[in-house]
Amino acid sequence: MSESGARMVWDLSMELIHATVQLEQPLGDGTRTVGTGFLINVPTADGKPRTILVTANHVFTRMPGTDARIGYRVQNPDGSWSYAPQTLPIRDKAGSPMWTHHPTRDVAALSITAPPEFAKAAIPESYLAEDDTFTRNEVGAGDEMMALGFPRGLSANQAGFPILRSGRIASYPVAPAKAFPTFLLDFSVFPGNSGGPVFMTIEDIRRTSSAAPSSTGFVAGLLTQQVELNNERLEIGIVTHAKYIRETLALIDNPLAPVTVADDVAVRGGKTASAGESPAKD
Repeated sequence: MSESGARMVWDLSMELIHATVQLEQPLGDGTRTVGTGFLINVPTADGKPRTILVTANHVFTRMPGTDARIGYRVQNPDGSWSYAPQTLPIRDKAGSPMWTHHPTRDVAALSITAPPEFAKAAIPESYLAEDDTFTRNEVGAGDEMMALGFPRGLSANQAGFPILRSGRIASYPVAPAKAFPTFLLDFSVFPGNSGGPVFMTIEDIRRTSSAAPSSTGFVAGLLTQQVELNNERLEIGIVTHAKYIRETLALIDNPLAPVTVADDVAVRGGKTASAGESPAKD
């Protein structure tokens, strides 16, 4: 792999690591609801930068309180990092949700005011896969993707960075998104992974496609469920296509924006992958 190719792979993974945050809310009984979110820069109609937090809708709905916590990280002068979570309002004073959610898929988006360094870390909306991205890049069963998250609220280190995992697409076909709004990924999913980005780097695409890659990588979707059968985890994740993230973002500015009514084929054993039982942090 060329030096420029290595740099592009590194940049995509690192950008998403910096854009991914832990979401949590204590439940008052020594446990907390935990999920994962990631930040996207979606400019306003007049071109001003705007930071949008994307996660699985059930992450927010399982948080009964008005405020959650979002796990920001701060780089210190010596180059080290510190975990610096802040309060994140998710409901107004009347208890009504402040986030926007897709009407048929498990996707939520919330406009937030992030610290300047985190606003800069938000990925461009253009990183989200479009309706034909899988077809153009010949993505299919057996191809490898990466996933970021906080399984059971665990982070990669005390600075609060997400854990990077990988897995192979475990279902066929995976496109078009209207017919197949979700696809399976073969990797161990735990409560706390819900809402994390699932993505493909340029090197992954090169291994997949016989043609020249049409992008330097893309966010394929977000992790929304794990698969269980008879209360046994099958170590399979369910990923919702990025198409539905794009549609949810559009709904923020226009509640009447068109959305896809997908041919919803239920996955037997699908179970949400947020955590209501993770122990509270000390």
